[in-house]
Amino acid sequence: MYICVDFDGTVVDHRYPYVGDPVPLAVDWMQRWVELGAKLILFTMRSDDAEGEEYLTDAVQYFEKNNIELFGVNRNPDQDSWTKSPKAYGEIYIDDAAFGCPLTYIATFNRPCVDWKQVGPAVEARLLEA
Repeated sequence: MYICVDFDGTVVDHRYPYVGDPVPLAVDWMQRWVELGAKLILFTMRSDDAEGEEYLTDAVQYFEKNNIELFGVNRNPDQDSWTKSPKAYGEIYIDDAAFGCPLTYIATFNRPCVDWKQVGPAVEARLLEA
């Protein structure tokens, strides 16, 4: 199963251009999903710019440091054979800005973030039934 995951406000506190504090349980759940066979795609607005700022690289390195294997970054490599669309194909999209995504409010965070206590088990159930 392909799971597209946003970064700021989803995996870390929204502190762009910096990498914010970890959203509780995000790393644990993503590691678990990869163990269950999920293919994670980082699907973020971050990019590296011409002036040498590596905002996207910072996000990718966050996953590497936390031992979370990414299948793709802002694209799904498996879709190249059947579409030229720039939208990464996924079966689940997790994003703090997505309508209906459960959010939680953490006092020290800039704004609400994904509530992994709800998202984690729900996605795991989908993975186990697939």
